Amino acid sequence: MSQQVYITHIAAFLPNDPVVNEAMESVLGQVGERPSRARKLILRSNQIKSRYYAIDPRTGEATHSNAQLVAEAVRNLEEQGCDINAIEVLACGTTLPDQLMPNHALMVQGELGLPPCEAVATAGICLSGVMSLKYGYLSICSGQSQNSVATGSENVSSIMRGHQFSEEIESHADHLAKSAEIAFDKDFLRWMLSDGAGAVWMSDTPKSAGNSLRIDWIFQKSYAGELETCMYAGAEKMADGSLQGWREYLPQEWLEQSIFAIKQDVKLLNEKIIEYTVTKPLQELVAQGKIDVAKVDWYLPHYSSEFFREKVYEGMQAAGCDIPQEKWFSNLSAKGNTGSASIYIILEELFNSGRLQKGETVLCYIPESGRFSTAFMQLTVV
Repeated sequence: MSQQVYITHIAAFLPNDPVVNEAMESVLGQVGERPSRARKLILRSNQIKSRYYAIDPRTGEATHSNAQLVAEAVRNLEEQGCDINAIEVLACGTTLPDQLMPNHALMVQGELGLPPCEAVATAGICLSGVMSLKYGYLSICSGQSQNSVATGSENVSSIMRGHQFSEEIESHADHLAKSAEIAFDKDFLRWMLSDGAGAVWMSDTPKSAGNSLRIDWIFQKSYAGELETCMYAGAEKMADGSLQGWREYLPQEWLEQSIFAIKQDVKLLNEKIIEYTVTKPLQELVAQGKIDVAKVDWYLPHYSSEFFREKVYEGMQAAGCDIPQEKWFSNLSAKGNTGSASIYIILEELFNSGRLQKGETVLCYIPESGRFSTAFMQLTVV
């Protein structure tokens, strides 16, 4: 029998002061000669009220690197009583590390000055954070370690600042009012994504006082073999659905064609995101008996925008997994969409709120539109 694994401590770090909607453009920097005409429409759709940026609002300069955001979250674990110098496995997930190489976890270890340990980085978008958690979980499960720290982080503002965008953003704004779907183009992402980091301490034993979360299972499924790419950066999407990567372009084309901007195939997203990240995997989990809907006390969904909340619920109902929305917990409106860090930041707030009771079941949902992947994770309060 595999070793039980417990999340004993959860920490988050959100840089600087919260940025309200009216201040976003002054902090990120205006694109072109006039303010974005799309911003209000996008914010009305996603219903995010505040978020955090690793940007000094006075100078527009970066205040933290991605690795530094993670280091602050791990130091917050230390403040909770964890001995970070005793970390056996450090697993770090992020969408956009600070550099192409070396890997993100090594930079975090260096930032913290940790003693020798196993350090691994997981690549991806939103799923990179939960996959780092699964790596640490499996290491303890298999008996190869007694503890692990997993993290998820994003410093997306580093490529969202005004001076990094071309005038093409303005031309898109004229069309936004015609359809809510078009709000998933580059300008949408600029008004929706934000920065933050989270970290969990996992152990082969629960802590002696207070709640821990026993990890029952972590399920991940990719449908990349069935569908083409939907969300991408550092590439252009060709007419046949394939991606042509940044190395196939001249350096001046990187700027002229916004090769490194984050892009979304909006039509494909709206056609497939619910079917492939909600309904199909939940049907599989319900059929396997992994989820007992009646026993789920908390549902923690990471959706990118309130635009998707009802659509997610409808997809769950179609899968025979009707968890009433009064059991849902989200902090999207106050803390923003932080990609791979989101599930950590959601879990941290709930775990440290005092609201969890012994024996309760927590179900987490983490989708990724990169090439349509999804994850679900079930935890039990002990």
